[in-house]
Amino acid sequence: MPAAIALCAALLLPIAQAQAPASSGPGPMQGSQDPSSSMASGMGMKDMKDMKAMDMPAMMKGNHDMMSAVQMTGKPDVDFALMMRVHHQGAIDMAQAQLRDGKAPEMRKLAKDIIAAQKKEIAQLDRFLAKNGQPAAKASQ
Repeated sequence: MPAAIALCAALLLPIAQAQAPASSGPGPMQGSQDPSSSMASGMGMKDMKDMKAMDMPAMMKGNHDMMSAVQMTGKPDVDFALMMRVHHQGAIDMAQAQLRDGKAPEMRKLAKDIIAAQKKEIAQLDRFLAKNGQPAAKASQ
């Protein structure tokens, strides 16, 4: 669990440090309408999954770009759920890369545990978002 918390903190740190881009939109984090659209870096989630070698900096940048692209609603609970969903999917993608490329048994086990936990939490976030009028396509990767 401490490793999962550290992973979450590492994924959120760039957002905490980033300055909001200048925008004429209503929310502090603007970008494309749908976080599943291609990211500012040009790398999409499929591209991240298809990478031959684990490139954590690129994966972190891709996840940050995806989170920056989430259209804020102004509803704190919904915005939290939208952002956490993208964040959790990033953790799954990193853990899948670890399973593909990693060798250390303890890290492979942790990656499997992270995938299971994050999928469970994504399902909970999806249920909340559905109850709060967020279409599945907008919330999913």
